[in-house]
Amino acid sequence: MKTLGYYNGAFDEIEKMSIPMTDRVCFFGDGIYDATYSRNYKIFALDEHIDRFYNSASLVEIDIGISKEELKKLLYELLSKMESGNHFVYWQATRGSGLRNHVFPEKNEKANLWITLTPKEIMNTYKKIKVITAEDTRFLHCNIKTLNLLPAVIASEKAKRAGCDETVFHRGERVTECAHSNVSILKNGVFKTAPTDNLILPGIARAHLIKACQKLGIVVDESPFTLSELFEADEIIVSSAGSLGLGVEEIDGKKVGGKAPGLLRKIQDEVQNEFIRETET
Repeated sequence: MKTLGYYNGAFDEIEKMSIPMTDRVCFFGDGIYDATYSRNYKIFALDEHIDRFYNSASLVEIDIGISKEELKKLLYELLSKMESGNHFVYWQATRGSGLRNHVFPEKNEKANLWITLTPKEIMNTYKKIKVITAEDTRFLHCNIKTLNLLPAVIASEKAKRAGCDETVFHRGERVTECAHSNVSILKNGVFKTAPTDNLILPGIARAHLIKACQKLGIVVDESPFTLSELFEADEIIVSSAGSLGLGVEEIDGKKVGGKAPGLLRKIQDEVQNEFIRETET
């Protein structure tokens, strides 16, 4: 198969799949998700993504219905059916099905499990990007990877219309994260990234950047930073499962970063090499 869609045991090419209207995702976006990439039929950082998926489920009281090991086995079984091994691997669980009602379904209602596999490779880690900033008006549970992504959708479209690649959110002066990425900075040789409180998603790529810095002997500071610090940073790094760690060259039309290209490249090389090592045949 070139693409694959899975829903509660049934699977086919994505375009041939259909979902019941009674799935609670249709009414409320009532579910959680996670995603990563595969290369050479190996799924990168799968344990970390699975752990975050089950943590999100726990925080909103969704019972996945299968164990972590069973889910990992299922993902690999589906990946083995694909024509190539390089895919965007996405999965979500929704809070069952039923007629529209805000309250949770009965306790015995099992979660609906969705999986999609689409041919795609991670972005060029060394690409420079442009971003815009926007006040973070989202809800206060950004640490849950919920399906309710309307604010992120709107912010992403605004970035596109501005000829940019991402939107950096801030709450007042505090920088939080991006529409679908984490954002970190380098200043005076220190890697600074927001703490994993309820205002940001604990990104897997962010964690790998931290690990790379620790391996390279670069000091890591997990504390809040401001818009002023963002604009004055030596380098700005936007990270996600599909990009690992992109350097930012422009924010709101103003040139930024470019003051520590060697250090940025060392970090990028480390995370890129880790991805290649873990997904080699």
